[in-house]
Amino acid sequence: MGMAISVQHYLESHNLPYETETHQHTSCSHATARAGQVPAEMLAKGVLIRRKDGFLLAVVPASAHVSLEEVGRILDEPVGLATEAELAALFSDCEPGCIPPIGVAYGLQALLDEDLGTLSDVYFEAGDHCTLVHLAGRDFQRAMADARYAHIAASNH
Repeated sequence: MGMAISVQHYLESHNLPYETETHQHTSCSHATARAGQVPAEMLAKGVLIRRKDGFLLAVVPASAHVSLEEVGRILDEPVGLATEAELAALFSDCEPGCIPPIGVAYGLQALLDEDLGTLSDVYFEAGDHCTLVHLAGRDFQRAMADARYAHIAASNH
């Protein structure tokens, strides 16, 4: 499948230089980091959050998970994870379970874990489970310019 057309269009229309790398098919972000030989801390993963008035894309490193409690506190409202059907509807150009972190490409507001905003390089799944996008940290920050930064990651340990 390769890169999702929404992500490709957004990156190219905003003149954000990127590289793609292919790897063996994976089923989770930890396996993707291993297959792509990328530190899990540098692999951004998107998590679709349901809120009162729609959805929000939470973006955290693959080495962590989203703290729903913290997201709810920041938004001052209860939140939960979106369903598989909701994911499929919003990310129709992506394989099931693959959510690129560029929320604006899908008309979504994003809440970005602040640790991802300090990296020299960032990687993320392109829209399938076999392709990674690599952006220089400054270009990832430009791609996420409309995102709100906060500490929303919780350790997987």
